[in-house]
Formats: sequence, structure tokens, C-alpha cells
Amino acid sequence: MLALRSGLTRILAARTLAPQVCSFFATGPRQYDGTFYECRTYYLKPSKMNEFLENVKKNIHLRTAHSELVGFWSVEFGGRVNKVFHIWKYDNFAHRTEVRKALVKDKEWQEQLTISNWPLIEEQEFDITYLVPWCKLEKPPKEGVYELAIFQMKPGGPALWGDAFKRAINAHVNLGYAKLVGVFHTEYGELNRVYVLWWNESADSRAAGRHQSHEDPRVVAAVRESVNYLVSQQNMLLIPAPFSPLK
Repeated sequence: MLALRSGLTRILAARTLAPQVCSFFATGPRQYDGTFYECRTYYLKPSKMNEFLENVKKNIHLRTAHSELVGFWSVEFGGRVNKVFHIWKYDNFAHRTEVRKALVKDKEWQEQLTISNWPLIEEQEFDITYLVPWCKLEKPPKEGVYELAIFQMKPGGPALWGDAFKRAINAHVNLGYAKLVGVFHTEYGELNRVYVLWWNESADSRAAGRHQSHEDPRVVAAVRESVNYLVSQQNMLLIPAPFSPLK
């Protein structure tokens, strides 16, 4: 009887501890305040990039009157061309719903920005993301260029690969050649996808820093651990639009 009670005690204890560990990694502080970020990618028709950006520049105030634009970039190189990437911040899902309803009723925004830009766009995609618990959104010290690295991790979420991924990112941060702007983990969209946004003074300073990191044993060790959970990755160089809050 004592052995049975002891066994039940261990089982109950394990059940009590397990959710606490999963909760820390899988939800964490990012969901307690509700704030999330919508990462949008637009694929434009060839030769239509300048026309699209000029129209957005003239009318972006109609959109930012409803919710906060974090940044807006064109893709200089890396993957498919004629592409723009932008990030929008929302307080919670109710806030986004209110914004979308208001936009539908905003005839000026519809006519000046939406209807005029539809013929220029070939494809759209977007993910709903949270900042990872160990990262906050940072503003670069001055104007520069950005690198967006997109990691597709193995199924299991941050509970599986979160610690290793954090060590790999921080190993690069500690070298100081680039500034980490934000690390975003998908909640809706392609799951187990992580967007990592970096700021660099220039493309050349980024290249020099990367060469340095490849020779640093701390970075090499952290990356080797993290790639055990990696499915694929891609990156691109981003140029901030004149109207982007992040320059």
C-alpha cells in the first residue's frame, strides 16, 4: 500500500510540473499582454515596384491612422525579387478585428491605396507572430540596412528548440557586428517558423561581421547545436522605405 501511494505521488507530481515547463516555453510573457505582430509579404508584378512604393508613400497615412506600422521594406536580394515585407503591431486580436472593420468602412483608404494597388500585386502572404519571451523590439541607432532571416524549425515549438535557438542568436549578438531588432515566432501561418530581423550599418559591414562569426568558436558551437532542430532557412537583404518607421 505504501509503495502504491508513493507511485501515485510521483505521477501526480510529474503531472503538476509538466504543464509549468511547457507553459514557460510555449506561451510565456508574449501572450500575457496580448500584443502580436502581423508579418506581411507582397509579391509585386515585374516593373511595378516603384509605382507601388510611390503610391504607398503618398497614402500610408490613411493606413497608419488605424494601427501602428513597425517597418516597411523592399527586398534588395535573397529569394524572389519584386517583393516587399512589412510588420504591423496590434494590442490583441480584438484590436485587429476593430482595425479591419474600420478599414472596410474607410472609403478614402479603399480608393487611394487598396483599389489602386490591387492590379500591381501578384500574391500576398502573412503570418501572425509573437515576440519570443527573451526578446523585445529594439530600434536601431541610425539608418542602415536590414537582414531578415527566416528559420523553419522542426515541429514541437519553442519547448523543443527554444533554448538552442536562443543560444545561437545570442552568440551572434555578443559579437556586436549587428543589432538584433526582433525575433518573432509564428502563432498563425507556417507554424514553427521564426523571423529574425537584424539591423546592419551597411551590407559590407554585415558581410565582414558574418566572416568574423564563422571563425568564432562560441558561435560555431551554438549554431551546431541549433541546426539539429532546423528544417530550412532563408535570408534576404531589406532596404527600408522612406516612410518606414524603422530606417
